[in-house]
Amino acid sequence: MKKFFLIILFFACVDQKSEIQLLEKHEFQVLMNQDVQLIDVRTSEEYSKGFIEEAQNINYNSTDFANKISKLDKNKPVLLYCAMGGRSSKASKVFKSQGFKKIYDLKGGFLSW
Repeated sequence: MKKFFLIILFFACVDQKSEIQLLEKHEFQVLMNQDVQLIDVRTSEEYSKGFIEEAQNINYNSTDFANKISKLDKNKPVLLYCAMGGRSSKASKVFKSQGFKKIYDLKGGFLSW
């Protein structure tokens, strides 16, 4: 009975897992045409020098980053980018830990845009 219960619990957890995908620019652009949350995780200074249209700026390095993203829709796909891909990769793990279902990270960041 215990093995059966563990197997059911395992499959229940697998179904709930978050998904993080690293996307090339073209794939990222295709997803932008859908109902998504586009998040720029760079600093406000970086953001002010240029950003992807309709992106919301939530600085990964800010002390309230986790609190700010907790207010977003966890069931709606999230598209993330930073300058080159390092911070967005780390940010995607925070999104995953908070239960976001679909997380997409722009390979090469804004510099590849």
